Amino acid sequence: MQQSLNPWITRPATADGADTAAAEAHVPPAAVISSPLRGMVEPDAADRLGRRTVSGSAALWVTGAHGGSGESRTADLIGGARVTGHCWPVLRDGSKPRVLLVCRADMRGLTAAQSALTQWASGAAPDLDLLGLAVLADAPGKTPKPLRDFAAIVSGGAPRSWTLPWVEAWRHGDSTTAPPAREYQRFITDLAALASDTTPSTTH
Repeated sequence: MQQSLNPWITRPATADGADTAAAEAHVPPAAVISSPLRGMVEPDAADRLGRRTVSGSAALWVTGAHGGSGESRTADLIGGARVTGHCWPVLRDGSKPRVLLVCRADMRGLTAAQSALTQWASGAAPDLDLLGLAVLADAPGKTPKPLRDFAAIVSGGAPRSWTLPWVEAWRHGDSTTAPPAREYQRFITDLAALASDTTPSTTH
């Protein structure tokens, strides 16, 4: 699994292995972009995610950037998570929802995620606490380098990012098979910690 901070902001390169200890501790990295940015231009209306007023409560709301993003599958992995139907959630009680954005690692999915993150960063999305972006593999095997490079750029627009591998059993409708332990278990651990954090959010 790959977690990254924001490459939109120039940062000095670190030596190989410098982040090993932090990664093994399973502590989500501190966000570089943790709230909308002044001066960011919002995407065209056709490229924005809609808003949906949702009822009830959830520890985490999972928002797919596009159809087939893995929104439902991801929500099933995380206790207390609910899907939003590819829309930014708006809570009836006016409180701020905690949201995970998800997409597939193909060009369509990454472009949709980029538009959604631009919408959020511009302040055009509803008031919410965006925890990060999960990029799910769109096919078995290694993702082509051009897509990996684009995914790194897109992921940099989110507070945090997770890159998750293909699960072949899911392709055949087997929802009982657990995903690969290392990548997915760390992802689930990270989200559980973030969703249960009671520290006031800086997102506004």
